[in-house]
Amino acid sequence: MQYQCPLCHQSLQLDNQTWRCANNHQFDRAKEGYVNLMPVQHKKSKNPGDNQMMMQARRQFLDAGYYQPLRDAIAVLFDKQLSEHQTGLSVLDIGCGEGYYTGFLAESLYARHKLSVYGLDIAKGAVRSAAKRYPAAHFCVASSYRLPFDDQSIHAVLRIYAPCEASELKRVISVDGIIITVTPAPAHLFQLKELIYQTPQLHAEIAENIDGFSLIEEQRLSYPMVLSGQQAVNLLQMTPFAWKANEKLIAELSEVEAFHCDTDFFIRIYKKIH
Repeated sequence: MQYQCPLCHQSLQLDNQTWRCANNHQFDRAKEGYVNLMPVQHKKSKNPGDNQMMMQARRQFLDAGYYQPLRDAIAVLFDKQLSEHQTGLSVLDIGCGEGYYTGFLAESLYARHKLSVYGLDIAKGAVRSAAKRYPAAHFCVASSYRLPFDDQSIHAVLRIYAPCEASELKRVISVDGIIITVTPAPAHLFQLKELIYQTPQLHAEIAENIDGFSLIEEQRLSYPMVLSGQQAVNLLQMTPFAWKANEKLIAELSEVEAFHCDTDFFIRIYKKIH
């Protein structure tokens, strides 16, 4: 599968180290292996996406294995859903960050399904890091609201908290294709919320309605974590709660010997409607 030009929407062909379309729009392949398909006129800021501090916090937290049960559950679902399909499929991780889930899917599923796994994120630094660390996957800098892929060229999409246009999902996902989403279940990180809000609220249980797709399966994954103070701060930096946390709270949290916090995820599978 080739990428699609973000300017004219023609297919891109790789010529040496440059992706080029029929209209001669060119996008260089970086030395790390990724391609930047985010034209400057499409950016809302100079460096969109997560900053360096947030990326480092997420890398340290994920590398410690706290979300490995979620990662493994996602891989099992992909394996099951793809088992009856032909080889040569393409999987896309939207909002891939540093590639923790993308890289694992590429490595764990290729042997059985000979599929290609793509990661997409708006943050150039995160994509650069992902491409260096996970060479088995393909990475691009692009907007989730205008996916740089041909119509019906992707069989399966992973969305972990990532926003996206339903019309774009419908356009790029093939017939009988699927979306696997991960969203917070009611009690997700509630102990962290209690540090930030005076009256913390549980997350809603309502499943997202994705136009053009039907919900075919839902799982709930919950387990407790015991974090060091620094890992608790890393977790905080990964969440929207970080914008409301003051320096005093962060300093106090970093000194905690054992922070007990619960995970609570909804994992849902949607299938494209004919």
